[in-house]
Amino acid sequence: MKPDVRIKELFDASISTKQDSMAKLTAPIAEAAELIVGSLKNRGKILTCGNGGSAADAQHFSSELLNRFEKEREGLAALALTTDSSTLTSIANDYDYEKIFSKQVLALGRSEDVLMTITTSGQSANVLAAITAAHQKNMSVIALSGKDGGGLPSVLQSRDIEIRVPSQSTARIQEVHLLVLHCLCDLIDHELVGH
Repeated sequence: MKPDVRIKELFDASISTKQDSMAKLTAPIAEAAELIVGSLKNRGKILTCGNGGSAADAQHFSSELLNRFEKEREGLAALALTTDSSTLTSIANDYDYEKIFSKQVLALGRSEDVLMTITTSGQSANVLAAITAAHQKNMSVIALSGKDGGGLPSVLQSRDIEIRVPSQSTARIQEVHLLVLHCLCDLIDHELVGH
């Protein structure tokens, strides 16, 4: 297959997944933005985590809140739990890789905070453990996922919000996750800054 044909197929697949996601995800994205805004107005913070590409997305979202998105505003309280290599490696070494996020949530999380987890499969044991830890701290959870949700539905509570991309492709799920994060940033800015 010629590269230009393959590239068009990939663009078409991405566009199709985004169109399928739009109808299904509009309501939970709006709910998630409302939850985040409520937390920030209540002096809470947003903790984010994920593995691999999802770790990069967690950091991306945190930086958009801490610094700015498209509007000038004061920084918003957000912390990516994926960035402190000393903490991550000490927990993984002294305990277990599964606890790299949950121990941070237990130490840093408060009931006013929101945990945002990002996992394309919903099967990441360390992400599921972080959700359980968040519930121990009486925190709400926003879970970005895909495929069939994996183990997420079994650990989420009724007040939590799952934003599940309707796709089996990890790449397509990640592409929609980025769009979801940008939608959240826009909605948060619109609510907190206006216009």
